[in-house]
Amino acid sequence: MMAHVRRSFTRPSPEAIDAIRPYSPATVHEAQGKLGALDSRIKPLRHGWQICGSAITAQCHIGDNLMIFEAINLAKPGDVLVLSAGNNPEQGGFGDVLAAACRGKGIAGLIIDAGVRDGRGLRAGDFPVFSLGLCVKGTSKDTLGTVNMPVMVGNQLITPGDIIVADDDGVVVVRQEPFALAKACEAREASEAKLIEMHLSGRMEIEDRYDMMRAKGCVWED
Repeated sequence: MMAHVRRSFTRPSPEAIDAIRPYSPATVHEAQGKLGALDSRIKPLRHGWQICGSAITAQCHIGDNLMIFEAINLAKPGDVLVLSAGNNPEQGGFGDVLAAACRGKGIAGLIIDAGVRDGRGLRAGDFPVFSLGLCVKGTSKDTLGTVNMPVMVGNQLITPGDIIVADDDGVVVVRQEPFALAKACEAREASEAKLIEMHLSGRMEIEDRYDMMRAKGCVWED
């Protein structure tokens, strides 16, 4: 792994992030054509956490967390720390001490393709952590990596400045122009609200589905 640290990159405007903020990862994923979902194993340590912000990235050698420190050092308030750590649940290279450092910098949350530790402290705190789970095994601080270069996390290529959205369902990276995507999300939510209202009244839209099922060869029998 070549060591390379970029100190700066272009972040999306606060208005672009705020345009996406009201919408869940599920809505964003559907509205942008089912694109951008990270591996479903990456989940929050505690229910109820939500993240929306600009990605700052780091890549660490497996079993090592050296580059996390420089990423935190270079982060700006509202950034989401996205860490490629080898897709390895059998390491805990982030815990409550680093979470305190992140809070001190105003970082909005952590997305990592590895385990973390100090679960009790992390869950009791207010810093959102999305990971592959908990692992007691610590890491070394010996191997160089990258900061603010593109990384693969959860089978998605994440570039510094990408908008990241996360909640209990999982994590999505925005793949479309944010303001146009926000309009698509708004339209989708309005459509779903109408469906929910209809379903609660005891009605379902079934005729179109029947036509589709008949076309596929479904047969009904009393």
